[in-house]
Amino acid sequence: MLHLSDLISPWEAPVVDVDVLIAGAGPVGLTAAAELCRREISCRVVDRLPGRLPYARAVGVQPRTLEIWDRMGMIREAMEAAVPMRGQLTYVNGEERARIDLDLPPEIPYRFAALPQYETERLLEDLLRRWGGHVGRGTELVSFEQDLGEVRAVLRAPSGGREEVTARYLLGCDGAHSAVRKGLGLSFEGGALPEEYMLGDVEVDWDLPAGYGVRSTHVVDGRTDDLLVCIPLPGDRRYRMSMRTPPELSGAGGAGADGVAHGLSGEKGPLPGIEHIQAVLGRLSPRPTTASSLRWSSVFRISHRIVDRYGAGRVFLAGDAAHIHPPTGAQGMNTGIQDAFNLAWKLAAAVRGHAGPRLLESYDAERRPVGEEVVARTLRHARTGVGGEAEAPATLLLREAQLLLGYRDSPVVGPGGGARDGPAPGDRAPDCGGLLYALGAFPVRLFTLLRERDHTLLLYADDEDRAAAFDEIASLARHAGHGMLNSCAVLGSGVRAPALRIPAVHDGAGEFRRVYGARGGEAFLVRPDGHLGLRTAPADGPELSAHLAVLLGT
Repeated sequence: MLHLSDLISPWEAPVVDVDVLIAGAGPVGLTAAAELCRREISCRVVDRLPGRLPYARAVGVQPRTLEIWDRMGMIREAMEAAVPMRGQLTYVNGEERARIDLDLPPEIPYRFAALPQYETERLLEDLLRRWGGHVGRGTELVSFEQDLGEVRAVLRAPSGGREEVTARYLLGCDGAHSAVRKGLGLSFEGGALPEEYMLGDVEVDWDLPAGYGVRSTHVVDGRTDDLLVCIPLPGDRRYRMSMRTPPELSGAGGAGADGVAHGLSGEKGPLPGIEHIQAVLGRLSPRPTTASSLRWSSVFRISHRIVDRYGAGRVFLAGDAAHIHPPTGAQGMNTGIQDAFNLAWKLAAAVRGHAGPRLLESYDAERRPVGEEVVARTLRHARTGVGGEAEAPATLLLREAQLLLGYRDSPVVGPGGGARDGPAPGDRAPDCGGLLYALGAFPVRLFTLLRERDHTLLLYADDEDRAAAFDEIASLARHAGHGMLNSCAVLGSGVRAPALRIPAVHDGAGEFRRVYGARGGEAFLVRPDGHLGLRTAPADGPELSAHLAVLLGT
């Protein structure tokens, strides 16, 4: 089995057809492709399906995913297409038991949202086209092999003909039944839940508050024997509903030839009709209601599995190809998008020949623990409910929003920092407001400064003497970062530095200093994926150059 340390250097690599071949054009593959194309890395995306499926499969969009879309430059389109997910109403045996409001702290820039998966894919594919990429539809990855210098893949074209493609790297975003995972021979340990479910995209005429999901159960002797879960979708009282499968539809969902029982039934048997959904609503709806306008329906099964490694040699896995789990809390697609976002900038650095010795290895080191935690947590919630968690409700909500995920143990983040105020290396870099450009009539957010940028070095000064050195520090850092690093000075209120050549903003309300626990002369390196890679003081000390050597091989 190949290891990343065995790979030859870029200038020894043979000529290839494409830098990165991506199998799978769902939200995960499209995220990786858009980020690679934005960095001018050639990539080819193929998907065996002839077009996007018109199904509202994954519908929950977490605040952390919206932050990622902000960095990618598609937040406006997402905000216009999605609807707010304000909370959940819970009913047991017809009685309302709890009302959960998804209220996040005011410093979090985005809230929970709902968006059909086909719309997520449309937005990402539009973004990919903006950067010059496209999806090869109806094209299937048949097989591949790799050596020290390249991956050689065989594709089946829509005509049935075969094509061999050579790439520097292969990324498998091809779902629970991943051909890439099977080709690597990796284990996919776990199991399947015994229940089968059916999904339906319908409209109802009840008067429940808009933006709230509904969870209604029938419980006998502490055991749930009937279930209805409704997630709001764009439209008037439109919901994606899931419920237990009736006996006449049982056996239609999800199991593939590989024995992994996960996903939609597709064409494998009878599909639920409006009468099946209406029957469950008749038993469990908190209000008398009639379902109509059935857009699509399916039967599906749920498994919980995770791969033993997120890659081998020049081949990597992301999303459902690496981890599958119950849909509780809408963690799956969002986790996969974060996988792809984490990996894309690292692959881009490797293609350019500027990846440190452990940069690609850090993908598994950072993301597999996240996958393991998500699989365990969603399985626990599926079996015992979210209310059984020992965490405080506010902390649990931040975790469900995927805002607490971090990489403090990563081999490519700076040391320490946990005892200081503010984020430590590896933590999500938080947003803050109140930043003022000299030419601006109104304040901007930190995330606006970071949008569509790679590594960003934030240099904080609370007096003019500290700020005077920032241009030289930024120049040295940009050189050490092979041009893949931007710098910005954040100046305390009242600090004048008119001679600075690098961009500068004033921390007018002191929000940056408070949120980051910033000290005068301190530097914060924000990675392309929005996590803090390093914080160090003084900014002109040796720690920054040493960190860039580990990260980017300088």
